[in-house]
Amino acid sequence: MRDIQHIEIPGHTLSVRVDPGPEREGRPALWPSVGEYPIYDPFLYTTMTTDDERNHRFRAALAHLAPDRRILDIGTGQDLLWAREGVQAGARHAVAIEVIEDAFHKAAANLPALESPDRITLLLGESTRLRFAPRADVCVAEIIGSLAGAEGAAAVLADARTRLLEPGGLVIPHRAVTLAAAVRLSDLLPEQPVAFAEAALPYLRSIFGWHGSPFDVRLRVENPPADALLSEGAPIEVLDFNGDLQTQQRTTTHLAITRSGLVDGVLTWLNLWCLPDEEPLDALSMKTNWATIYLPLFDSPVPVEPGDVLELTFAAALSDDRVHPDYQLQAVLRTADGQQRRGSLISPHHGGAFRSHSLYRDLFPAG
Repeated sequence: MRDIQHIEIPGHTLSVRVDPGPEREGRPALWPSVGEYPIYDPFLYTTMTTDDERNHRFRAALAHLAPDRRILDIGTGQDLLWAREGVQAGARHAVAIEVIEDAFHKAAANLPALESPDRITLLLGESTRLRFAPRADVCVAEIIGSLAGAEGAAAVLADARTRLLEPGGLVIPHRAVTLAAAVRLSDLLPEQPVAFAEAALPYLRSIFGWHGSPFDVRLRVENPPADALLSEGAPIEVLDFNGDLQTQQRTTTHLAITRSGLVDGVLTWLNLWCLPDEEPLDALSMKTNWATIYLPLFDSPVPVEPGDVLELTFAAALSDDRVHPDYQLQAVLRTADGQQRRGSLISPHHGGAFRSHSLYRDLFPAG
């Protein structure tokens, strides 16, 4: 069973399908992807600051790279987390930048209570529009999305390397990769409806209210069962923050189907390295605030068998804000008997179509 509830944004009343099932630890749930948008609240900040898988990797990288250096923390948040950790690790000074005004003012209120507050300079604004001197030696930025580049990491950190870091300066994290595997959405939500978690409704309202109108948000799946994947995972987006960092990219990946089932899209997840030689954080197999993202490709599920191949072309290009990427996917499913089925998705950071795909028409029923 699914409920229909309504959310109000200026000029719109939207119907939304909602899963009435109880929230509980480990239960799969469907949410909008939220990290790309300036809608952070105490709950979202808490999920990040208590993320042990993330935190111990960033702390280890700072312990290795921060001592006696100047650091830059982009997206410092209300807790000035990595600026504070960098100073505790021995950094001479930290510049902490926050673009969300509410988070900036909370950070400013928290700063005097920190150890060595005189070693932290807090700035309000977009890092791509700010300047300071002297430049930093190390940049730490937790602006990585569940789709690795979705929060603008490529554009922001390419700019930081050019303008805000000393020549040869280093970035934490070192590398981020988005992987994808073939799936059917209903298999990711077993024995429950394809519908948003009720707790997700305020975030849908905030995203649409921020933009001024609804659009087809990316779909975050929490706690997906691993046995729902019908292929191995393969990289579709690669961000080398200390190497050849590209703000636009286009890759073609072949996902070999490994078991029989039905496919209507792909599930994507993050691998993240804070230092080059460490074991990466894997958002599919580890408990972390980064979730998996489902991207629909076909209007209806397509039968697949081992030996079939899903050829997936993934393209990222900067949106009109010149920071956050728009994504485009083209898929060709080639079956072992020579048949082909084509699918596609255009997933802009903001704007674009609303209810363009059968899945979104189902999640946001008309009337």
